[in-house]
Amino acid sequence: MDTTVQEKAIAFPTDSRLYNRARERLVRLAKAHGMPLRQSYVRVGPRLLFKNNRYGHARQLRRRRRTTAKLKTVLGRVYRDIERQLAKQPESVQAAFAEPMALTKRLLVQLRHDKKKLCALHAPGVECIAKGKAHKRYEFGVKASIATTNRSNLVVGAQSLPGNPHDGHTLSTALAQVERLTGQRPERCYVDLGYRGHDVTDVEVFKARQKRGVTRSIRRELKRRNAIEPIIGHMKNDGLLHRNHLKGTEGDAINVILCGAGQNLRLILNYLRIFWLKIRQTFRCYRLLTLPCAA
Repeated sequence: MDTTVQEKAIAFPTDSRLYNRARERLVRLAKAHGMPLRQSYVRVGPRLLFKNNRYGHARQLRRRRRTTAKLKTVLGRVYRDIERQLAKQPESVQAAFAEPMALTKRLLVQLRHDKKKLCALHAPGVECIAKGKAHKRYEFGVKASIATTNRSNLVVGAQSLPGNPHDGHTLSTALAQVERLTGQRPERCYVDLGYRGHDVTDVEVFKARQKRGVTRSIRRELKRRNAIEPIIGHMKNDGLLHRNHLKGTEGDAINVILCGAGQNLRLILNYLRIFWLKIRQTFRCYRLLTLPCAA
């Protein structure tokens, strides 16, 4: 059993891009409902974003911070203009503006080191997760738990874990899902050191590099725990676990389950392909043996 990050289909969440995208959404919504704005910044916003990106590429960080602050100021002006006019609008219009205005306010008040920051306007539930990878410091999505069998590598459990919980706190729910899907409770579970501090007592849990209570057969099975890493890699590269396009927390859960089912189907088709090649080779050898010898 192991955990990974199921990334969401979003762009890298920079403040400048989020400010400009929030302004565009508010201006588009105001235009659709016939709400006149004092200034929409249709030309100023993209020009500031273009300058911001150029300054970042040239490592001119002071100018980049200045354009980011201007984009935030522009968004604040549009937000307050719409907020003043919403009090005179009917309830249907206020309901249409409720979610975009709440997301914009959340974007304006969040600071650099705040937790649970808004990373995407179309996917507010996206979380910033750090798994300690050298090539990718932060990943934006939801944590997912994967459980496989020790020998055949079949996926017997897959679920999304919103809220970025500690790995040890997710072990009991993951084992409950395995029991629900397979119909039997696992006898032993092999995990990495990230699962330290779990509260599972009815299943034997063995962590990586554990020495106490490890027999020869358990040591052999414990070495097989590393096989889940390439399984997760296949689910990301061959499946759709690497980038989730489904919306919301329900979409996260559905995508993880479907990725696990797809991995099992690929394994079964591979077994059938090998089995068919063996049968074909056997029939070919039998045909060669039964051919009459030439005079």
